[in-house]
Amino acid sequence: MKMFDAAFGIHEKALDLRAKRMEVISRNIANADTPGFKARDIDFKNVLNNVQGVGAMRTTHSGHIAQGGLGGAGMVYTIPFNTAVDGNTVEISVEHAKYGKAAAEYQATLRFIEGNISSVRKALRGE
Repeated sequence: MKMFDAAFGIHEKALDLRAKRMEVISRNIANADTPGFKARDIDFKNVLNNVQGVGAMRTTHSGHIAQGGLGGAGMVYTIPFNTAVDGNTVEISVEHAKYGKAAAEYQATLRFIEGNISSVRKALRGE
């Protein structure tokens, strides 16, 4: 329904993207001791702009590959502060800090959506 699209707006997609970013960061944390593992992250702003269509390229032929999602456009390798001997680029303290910040941003987006739903509920009740 269009009413719910207006209530959620871009925040529904942002919430999904924030959840995917938390998965990527947790994968980094889980592989902190894996030799040769390269830490990755999601360029949140770039991917969200692509989802919104801001600066996105359009395909001119049905055989062309559409841009969007996380097909490499939003995934970036993390550059470590200190290099490890075994080639692993995960720095556990940095990943924990990124995960904590990502969790707080997820909660903030979730609260914003809950506020919008509450407003729609009040409007439906006539308050």
